[in-house]
Amino acid sequence: MIIKQAFSWMRLHPYVSGLIALVVIAILYKIVIPSPASYEYVTEPVSRGDVARIVSASGKLRALNTINVGSEISGQVTDVFVDFNSPVTAGQVLARIDPTRIEARVTQARAQVASARATLAQAEASIIRAQTDFEVQSREYGRQQQLADKGFVSKAGIDQARNALANARASLSTAKAQAQSGRAQIAQSEAELSSAQLDLDRTRIIAPTSGVVINKLVEPGTTVAASFQTPNLFEIAADTSRMQVEASVDEADIGQVRVDQLVRFTVDSYPDDTFVAKVGQIRKSATEEQNVVSYLVILDVDNKQGKLLTGMTANVEIVTGTKTNVLRVPAPAIRFRPRKDDRPDEDKKDQKSASKEKFKNRTANIWLASDDPYKPDPRTVTIGLAGEDFVEIIKGVTEEEKVLVRSKNLENEEDEEEDEFARGNT
Repeated sequence: MIIKQAFSWMRLHPYVSGLIALVVIAILYKIVIPSPASYEYVTEPVSRGDVARIVSASGKLRALNTINVGSEISGQVTDVFVDFNSPVTAGQVLARIDPTRIEARVTQARAQVASARATLAQAEASIIRAQTDFEVQSREYGRQQQLADKGFVSKAGIDQARNALANARASLSTAKAQAQSGRAQIAQSEAELSSAQLDLDRTRIIAPTSGVVINKLVEPGTTVAASFQTPNLFEIAADTSRMQVEASVDEADIGQVRVDQLVRFTVDSYPDDTFVAKVGQIRKSATEEQNVVSYLVILDVDNKQGKLLTGMTANVEIVTGTKTNVLRVPAPAIRFRPRKDDRPDEDKKDQKSASKEKFKNRTANIWLASDDPYKPDPRTVTIGLAGEDFVEIIKGVTEEEKVLVRSKNLENEEDEEEDEFARGNT
C-alpha cells in the first residue's frame, strides 16, 4: 500500500522525485567509492654516505690583538695624521695635542733648575770662605794658647780667640748645610723638568705597535680630558692576517665542543664563501641572557686574504663528530610520524614519553614505505651519530629501503613535516 502511494506521489511530482533520486545516488557513490586522498607521503631511500654532527652558533669577528691608544694628558688635538684603515708602524706619530701650555712648564722648570744651580754655586763659595776663615781662626787660637802658657796673654784673650774659632766652625757648618739644600733644590727642579718634558713628549700620540687603524675617535679641534681616566683616541689591530671569532654556544651543546675541533662559518658579506677555523679556547665563565645560558668559544681564523673585517657576524658550524661511508637516513625520518588513520593500532600508553625514552637509549621509530602507500610499516632502528641532515643507522634497515620523511598536501601543494615528539597521540 505504501509503495503504491509512493509511486503515485512520484508520478505526480516527477521533478522533485528526480532530485531526490540524484541525492540518494550521490550518497551511495560516496559510500561505495571513496574519494581519492588529499595527501601523499614523500619518501627517501636509505643510503650510504657521510654523517656530520654540527653545533650551530653565531658570533663576531675580532682582531687577534687590538690595542687602544689613548692620551695621558689633557688638551686640544691640533693635528691628526692617520685615518680609518691607515697602516701604521711602531713609533709613528698618530696625532698631536697643543703643546703650548706644557712648553711653558718646561721653560719654567728649566729656569728653576738654573736658579737652583746658581744657589748651589753660592753655597759652595760660602763653604770655601768659611773653610778658610776656620783654618785662620784655628791657627790664631793655637798661637794664643802658646802665648797664654808663657803668661803673655790674658785669660780674656784666650776666650776671645776660642769664641772666634767657634764662630768660624759654625759658619762652615751653615755653608755646608746651604750647599746640601741647594743640591736638593736642584734634584727637585730637575724632577719637575723631567715631568714637564715627559708631558711635552706625550703631546705626540705614538703608535705602540705596527698594524692597521680600525677606529678613530678624534678629529682636529677635539678637546681631550684625561683628569680621571685615559681617553681612547685610536684602536689599532696589530695583525689582521689572523683573527678570532667570539661565538656564543648554548649550554645544551657546549659539552660536545672540544679544543682544536674543525669549524666552518660564513659571513653575510660573502654568502657563497665558506671559511675554515678551529676551536682555540672554551671560556668557562657562563653568560645568561633572557634565561638562556651560553658559553663563549674562541675560534682561531686565518685571514691572509684580508676578506674578513672586525665586527662581521659569523654564522658558525662546529663539527663535533663525523662518520664516513655509513648507513644513513635523512634526519626528518627520525622525527616524522604518519597521520593517525594510517598508523596501525598503537598502545594507549603515553607515546610521547615512550618515544623520548627510545631516543635516549639510541633507538628510534621510523616508517618505511609498503605496497599500500597509506599503510607504512613501522620499524625500530638503532641509531649512531645524529647530524643535522642525516642520522647514522647501526641496524634495523637495509640500503635502498625507502623511509617516510614528510607528507605532502595535494590540494595546496604544501609539505607537512610532523615531529614524532610533538605530534603525540593525534
